[in-house]
Amino acid sequence: MGGTKRMSAEEKRKVILDIYHESKDVYTEKEIIVLATKAGVNVNTIPDINTSLVDDGLVDKDKIGGSNFFWSFPGKRDRLLQLEHEKILTEIEVTKVKLVSAEGKLADAKRGREDEDGQRAKKIARLRELAEEKKSMEGELESLKENDPQVLADLKKELSLVTDAANRWTDNIFTCKSYLTKKRGMSSKEACSLLGINSEFDYPEDKISTR
Repeated sequence: MGGTKRMSAEEKRKVILDIYHESKDVYTEKEIIVLATKAGVNVNTIPDINTSLVDDGLVDKDKIGGSNFFWSFPGKRDRLLQLEHEKILTEIEVTKVKLVSAEGKLADAKRGREDEDGQRAKKIARLRELAEEKKSMEGELESLKENDPQVLADLKKELSLVTDAANRWTDNIFTCKSYLTKKRGMSSKEACSLLGINSEFDYPEDKISTR
């Protein structure tokens, strides 16, 4: 009697199927268990493996009296190949559907990244320039607070104009973001990444303080 060895489920199925095909006999479950055990299949797994072969149509089963009888002839191997072929065809179709879906999403993403008015890069650059200019003026304002009141008033007026301009450019950026999220189906995170801004992007605060 051969000792048992570790086998995969597919190897066990092949061993049991070979028993049927080589003998071309009809067996009870007990007889199959004895023969499969001798062939090295773990005795505890044989009933389930045999049942799986029946479920897949590779082994025939009939109940006569109080016993179940099993048999399978060599032609059943064709059924095994057919099942494998059907499985591969199903996987191919599933992959095709996934590919079409992925291509559609890619196309949508590319459309969402189109710079339709050719101004996106300029808007971002201009907004950054205004932000730097505003920051510079705020620093200058702090250093001149104690000096000439007229200079201070003029600087506050200029700072107010720069702030208004920055707000207008910020409006443009938010309009672009709204278009990308509502019309192109992009997430807020994707739109921010595309526009070169982060989640904290907002209108500039008026940091002018008075004495």
